Amino acid sequence: MKRVIDIVEDEKDLNELVKRYLEKEGYEVRSYLTFDEASVHTSDDDVHLWILDIMLDDKSGFDLIEEIRSHDPDVPVIFMSARDKEFDRIIGLEKGSDDYITKPFSPKELVLRVNNIIRRSYKEGSERISVDGYEIDENQRIVFEKGVQIELTTKEFDLLMLFVKNRGTAFLREQILEKVWESNYYGSDRVVDDTLRRLRKKMPNLSIHTIYGFGYRLG
Repeated sequence: MKRVIDIVEDEKDLNELVKRYLEKEGYEVRSYLTFDEASVHTSDDDVHLWILDIMLDDKSGFDLIEEIRSHDPDVPVIFMSARDKEFDRIIGLEKGSDDYITKPFSPKELVLRVNNIIRRSYKEGSERISVDGYEIDENQRIVFEKGVQIELTTKEFDLLMLFVKNRGTAFLREQILEKVWESNYYGSDRVVDDTLRRLRKKMPNLSIHTIYGFGYRLG
């Protein structure tokens, strides 16, 4: 089965270039030039990844990701923008994006980032891990409590798995940034606290302890 990628980019030539590179990589690509064109498809269930330009006519990719997330909080999203501003990166990550790439960029670099996110987000097979009363299907990236699915964003799930796979290990915020957000994040480590706060709210029985003056640990 081909993975489906939706591109939203108002520069027609760049849109076509990215589409062509991703199709060569074996993806099914659907491209849109405007916010309104893309908005109609934000509830499509067969999309595996979105690539969003931040500046879109009179609206923005930030508006679009909110529509996407309201339907599917887990589908990966990559922002691309000509504005290399830390503020944009922080907003994008806080809204739940998985990556941010600044124009001009190499299409090959974008393809590599797409491949990494797709590989990380969609693994074959199924194996569940039991933690604090929750069942975690790492391959499907799904969490259950008493058979009911808990909706987590990509980064919330990545943060959860960092703690699950390293139970008893204390992490500094800087270490969490490096392991979960990797080298693509440029901004405050507040994003760690915000993501953890949302994770604790969704999974209140999870025994993640705050180590004041240091960081966090799953006990």
